[in-house]
Amino acid sequence: MLDLNSFLNPTEGLSVVQILGISFVLGVLHGITPDEHTWPITFSYSIGSYSSRGGMKAGFIFSLGFTSQRAILTTLGFTGMAVFFKIYNLNWLIYIMVGFAMFVAGSYFLKGKFLHLPIDVFLKGTHHHSTTAERIPLHEAEIKPIPVKMALIHGFIAGWGIGAYATIITFILAPQLPSIFYAPLAGIFFGIGTMCMQVILGTIFASIMRIKKITETQLRYLGKFVASRTLYVGGLAFIIVGALIVIAPNIDKIGISTGNLIPNLDSIGVEFVLVVGTVGIIGIISMIRGYREIRHMDNLK
Repeated sequence: MLDLNSFLNPTEGLSVVQILGISFVLGVLHGITPDEHTWPITFSYSIGSYSSRGGMKAGFIFSLGFTSQRAILTTLGFTGMAVFFKIYNLNWLIYIMVGFAMFVAGSYFLKGKFLHLPIDVFLKGTHHHSTTAERIPLHEAEIKPIPVKMALIHGFIAGWGIGAYATIITFILAPQLPSIFYAPLAGIFFGIGTMCMQVILGTIFASIMRIKKITETQLRYLGKFVASRTLYVGGLAFIIVGALIVIAPNIDKIGISTGNLIPNLDSIGVEFVLVVGTVGIIGIISMIRGYREIRHMDNLK
């Protein structure tokens, strides 16, 4: 009888069906646990979509890019070429790349164009504040939805982060498959498992925006307000952490054990801090500030 340990520590001699089944379950666990390469991004795109349907789509598109990368990764694992990731810790590079992609997307959300740099935009609103700007109707301050391809690209980049789950499917499960033609399937089934959870989480994240009774226009504005700041500032945080790991590699190894066997829940380290910092702190603070700004604009009418 299979238990959790059987999935987290798979044995040799597994059949193709067993390998794909374990890959799918690991994907589900990966998608539902707080992961620094999925939660901050799914949260931001889902919140920015402001609707449950949009959140579901954001989770699906992001996971599609992620799944395609995992198919490549498990193929590399089968051929032995993925050993490169065992020799070198490239998490710092992935953090910087993911952070840059978040920063670019956040810039688009903020001003409708990529790589908008002024920090005061984050501090003061979607537009530079002035008495005139404060009176701009919400529908005129609206920014076009971020291109879907950004979430797709973002998912592909994020997938290169090698954690416990990626290690299992790449170095333990993929090499057991009968041929290179089967190798991508381990990554695909893992990606599908992650996708299922990301679609659900995306729907939940987007639904958070409907807690307060506000108009549809206000909801769209608040969604962009929160998403832009989560991506923009969260992206900077990822880049800074990546740079710090280059300077002091041991930072990536620091962690306080929680006694839980499940990866992403087993310790409190850099990864957990990035998730909590981006989704918990930046996201919630932005939500509160965005709601206050909406009420402030209402009072000016």
